[in-house]
Amino acid sequence: MNRAVKVSLAGLGCAMLTLSVMPAATASRPELGDVQQALAELASSSEVVGAIGAVYVHGRRADRGSAGTRLLDGGGRIPPGARFRIGSQTKSMTQVVIMKLVTEGRLSLDDRLGDLLPEVAEQGLVRLADQITVGQLIHHTSGIPNWYTPDLVDYFDFDTYHPPIELIARTRDLPRPFPPGEGYSYSNTNYFLLGLIIEKLSPHHSVSAEFKERIFDRLRMKDTYLPAEFPDSIKGPHGHGYFPDENGELRDVDRLNMSYGYAAGGVISTTDDLSAFHRALATDLLTKEEQDALNAGRPDTGPPPGTDPRACGEYAPMKGGSPGFTALSYKNRDGSLQFIVSVTLGTRNQDPAVDPLVKKAAEAVLCPGG
Repeated sequence: MNRAVKVSLAGLGCAMLTLSVMPAATASRPELGDVQQALAELASSSEVVGAIGAVYVHGRRADRGSAGTRLLDGGGRIPPGARFRIGSQTKSMTQVVIMKLVTEGRLSLDDRLGDLLPEVAEQGLVRLADQITVGQLIHHTSGIPNWYTPDLVDYFDFDTYHPPIELIARTRDLPRPFPPGEGYSYSNTNYFLLGLIIEKLSPHHSVSAEFKERIFDRLRMKDTYLPAEFPDSIKGPHGHGYFPDENGELRDVDRLNMSYGYAAGGVISTTDDLSAFHRALATDLLTKEEQDALNAGRPDTGPPPGTDPRACGEYAPMKGGSPGFTALSYKNRDGSLQFIVSVTLGTRNQDPAVDPLVKKAAEAVLCPGG
């Protein structure tokens, strides 16, 4: 199997937060496909090193599996309950904390970035900071460029700690795609700024501690954490992902620099814990008032014409990805049926072959009859 390929570097995969879905056809347990068989077919692809996944019905695990290998050239299978990086699915957790701060009266979605973090305006780190609102940061309508690009970071630098403000500053001289509030452009910089806002309003708590107190402890997500100390690591046996360097040679990127995660994509979890989060997010983690306020400014950013990332046409994926991995949570509207999957890669995470492979596996599980 030839895994040495020539490709260019690609950035952090975005979470798909806005696709509408139809409810499951029945409240009783639906017909489900075999998870192990679906994952085995997924892992037989040259782009995939290993995969773990599980399907959940009304909050209970119905089936799970593991296929492929922990390492590129062996190492045994990944334990099906292993931890993995969830990437940009972290952003929905940041949204939850922000909305709780809004409810507590510590800020509003209309507050200006320049007022909340005056240092970014005074030091010229974010242009137009006095015009950008919290809501625009949440919904990627701020116009602030993305710092997580191959031109601005080294994906193979695993040892250098970069404070959030340093990475934010790298975007100050980049061209703006549009004025604040006049378009949509996915940018991890928005969520680094939201992370700093959380810490500014919770002076005794890091983002990691806020996640733990407000989400992980409440939902008994005992195996989930946001790394708070450098260097980053995934605790326990887990799958290693790989990414091609400038010569097309695959390199182990398991030690992904924790500086690049933070409130935009740093959380490490398991299928059980992530299922608990997404079910709660779909039901009672946010109040109706909080959910309505959050959605009020959400732009319509559906998939490009002719594409549909939903499994079986109804199960919307929330996605996270970065060099070495992709992780997707497929779910219906009320979270009663979910398929959570983590894939470690032997190709770039933006390889267009990857998402269709994972979607095929999801459909084999969620709608085996087609």
